[in-house]
Amino acid sequence: MQDNLLDTMTDTLPIDTGFISTIDFSSYIPMIIGGGIKLLIFIFGLYFGFKAIAKLTTLLKKTLQKQRFDKTLLGFLTSIVSNILKVLLVLSLVTYIGIPTTSFVAILGAAGLAIGMALSGTLQNFAGGAMLLAFRPFKVGDYVELAGYAGTVSEIQIFNTILTTPDNKRIIIPNAECSSSSMINYSSLPKRRVDFTIGIGYNDSIDDAKSVLQNIAESDARVIDKTDITIAVSELAESSVNITFRVWVKSENYWDIKFAFTERIKKEFDKNNISFPYPQHDIHLYNT
Repeated sequence: MQDNLLDTMTDTLPIDTGFISTIDFSSYIPMIIGGGIKLLIFIFGLYFGFKAIAKLTTLLKKTLQKQRFDKTLLGFLTSIVSNILKVLLVLSLVTYIGIPTTSFVAILGAAGLAIGMALSGTLQNFAGGAMLLAFRPFKVGDYVELAGYAGTVSEIQIFNTILTTPDNKRIIIPNAECSSSSMINYSSLPKRRVDFTIGIGYNDSIDDAKSVLQNIAESDARVIDKTDITIAVSELAESSVNITFRVWVKSENYWDIKFAFTERIKKEFDKNNISFPYPQHDIHLYNT
């Protein structure tokens, strides 16, 4: 029964193989080969072109560094040059493979509008980077607190600012956050004040403690404005008499003084029998 059905379909729907046999496939072979070659050139052109652009931008960066170009602008400039060269490379290769540039630019424009709406945050980062370079709240090499992180500014790029923490971690912060959030720049001013609060016992001599602290501050050449040293009793606490000790130093010496003085205060107080009390409670027992 199935054989009869197939015979009937063959009789009612005859297959015309004459048209296929008249097609000259050999005429399409050069076009296919030419298109394949152009596609390969496009792929290899992108691959090697991007590598060449990376080497050119690296060479540009080294050249500008030798000429002592502004470090803050350096990363931003090389990033822009890299992206412009990549766009030009793609346009050149697209034109080579036969796509009209005007049509391609129109497509890019429409796609750019859609992508721009989807990536509004990225555009904000670009605008934030421009604001940072225009107003210069910080520069490369400054130690800052930024968007909840602290570190040394190592690079300002088109979309991001890169910090390096004291323990050598790399932090990447979008420029939109950098330009819109509060920040602290510890390096922008030439000097900083180092503050200490030292607690001594109620039985210890306040004058002796002040004399020791004064000698520590005056004997260290890194302390500047020695007439502006502050040593004063700031609080009569529950278990100690708290003395505020403040000195001014160059910004780059802040942590060196902070660590050195903390150790030296302990050693000098020990030599002079000045105690460091700890919280304690007096217990009174009554006979009833």
